Amino acid sequence: MEVVLKRIDDDFHFEGIGNSSVPVHIDAAEGIGGHNAGARPMELLLMGLGGCMAIDVILILKKQRQAIDDFQIRISGNREKIEGTEKTPFHEINIQFELKGTIDGNKAIKAIQLSMEKYCSATAQLEPSATITHTLVLNSNQFIA
Repeated sequence: MEVVLKRIDDDFHFEGIGNSSVPVHIDAAEGIGGHNAGARPMELLLMGLGGCMAIDVILILKKQRQAIDDFQIRISGNREKIEGTEKTPFHEINIQFELKGTIDGNKAIKAIQLSMEKYCSATAQLEPSATITHTLVLNSNQFIA
């Protein structure tokens, strides 16, 4: 896999293109001279994690003939400064899956667990440095397995 970042302006706006050939815009915060012309790099890490897990969960639920009418993921990440550096990696990440449809909650939980434990490469990348938890809201109700 390879991606290319091309600088768009004289500041921090980049266009990234990977094997999919779909452009993604990246920029820095206005506070350091960015222009809000794209997502922040750390936001993209969370989006990548969510996208990876979403694809897994949808594939698994479709195989189980579950009818998904709506699918949304909310991801929150808490960052912690590494002493002696300016680095602030994620140390806690929570992924809230919000599904609507004719879906067996236990099958949805199992699909999420399979993604986390077996399929999602983004989870494998982030787990060594961050605690990743998840919740499920099914048809607007918190689902507890």
